[in-house]
Amino acid sequence: MNVVLYGATGNAGSRIQKELLDRGHSVVAVSRSVNPNTIAGVTSVVDDLSNVEKIEKTISGADAVVSAIAPPADDTDQIVTDTQRLTDAIAAHGGPRLIVVGGAGSLFVAPGVTLIASGYLPEAWMAIAKSHDIVLEDLRKAPIDWTYFSPAAYFEPGERTGKFRLGKDDLIANAQNESRISMEDYAIALVDELENPANMRGRFTIGY
Repeated sequence: MNVVLYGATGNAGSRIQKELLDRGHSVVAVSRSVNPNTIAGVTSVVDDLSNVEKIEKTISGADAVVSAIAPPADDTDQIVTDTQRLTDAIAAHGGPRLIVVGGAGSLFVAPGVTLIASGYLPEAWMAIAKSHDIVLEDLRKAPIDWTYFSPAAYFEPGERTGKFRLGKDDLIANAQNESRISMEDYAIALVDELENPANMRGRFTIGY
């Protein structure tokens, strides 16, 4: 499978890239600045997602697109406009499928109550959570094949265990009420979804 990966040099993106390569997929790794690393099976491209026509050229020939982009901390809504241009390019190009590395804020922690609305989300995370919520709502109206993959509340580098639970719209937590997933295990589930689609035009989530 030929996969275009935006945000390939970031924390989540670099782990998704490794998982893709370990499974024999080819990767077009897109980042905002020059990537000095040369890896077999990877074509590096510089793009800041500011131009729809350039995005169309980048995704030409791809079987799937993965967006693991992260906005500046002082302008989290940049992820909204960047994702809009990405979806516009995919729609104009007639495909391919898009998987977005999403946020946990819009997951439900009680009937009708999202993590954003619960009062449990730290204020420092509120801006990016709300921006991700807009991204999800925009995708639900987009005329493309999309999947939004929400991580657990704590989404950090860690161990690749291969043991996790998947869900749809409810936050997954363990017996101690902790909601966690490593980026390595998240990458496994994301590539699983690419290889065997089960959540087309929908959202799913992951946790221990």
